[in-house]
Amino acid sequence: MRTDVILTVSVLALILGGCGDNSPAVNKLAIEKSVQDVEKGMSKALAGKDAAAFASNYAADAVLMTPGMPPMKGTDGIREGTSRMLADPNIKLDFASDRVEVADSGEMAATRGSYTMTATDPGAKKPVTETGSYVMVFRKQKDGAWKAVLNISTNEVPTVAPPAPKAAVKKKKGKKR
Repeated sequence: MRTDVILTVSVLALILGGCGDNSPAVNKLAIEKSVQDVEKGMSKALAGKDAAAFASNYAADAVLMTPGMPPMKGTDGIREGTSRMLADPNIKLDFASDRVEVADSGEMAATRGSYTMTATDPGAKKPVTETGSYVMVFRKQKDGAWKAVLNISTNEVPTVAPPAPKAAVKKKKGKKR
């Protein structure tokens, strides 16, 4: 009788052990590297002024939000908006993440970092440099590739209001002659 109990407990243990989550462990370090590699590809595309290559790192339903511009939606919108930005002869954008968070599921990841951008000031027609921070969210695609789905950046220095127009110089009242 004791053998029957041991056998029954052993079978139950095997069955119940098989009911657990058998999904493969998520390799968060590999995902972090993959996402950082995508960001490096984006940076390289910007340095080469290749808007199409830059936009190819975004999912079809992605949104890119940058200061002073309306949101760019989808890869076509991101390519078009980036093309306008890259037309500036003074444009230079450097960015790098300092933190990568990977979801426990291994299906999404987010980066946080800083950027420095030099561009032509439309009013002064001279190059100006701004610094800021960004957050980018990535989603694993069906083919295993990582693509950005949300990207937002913000200036670290508040935008400076244009100088007020100089007041008209009042003419001094002259003496009547």
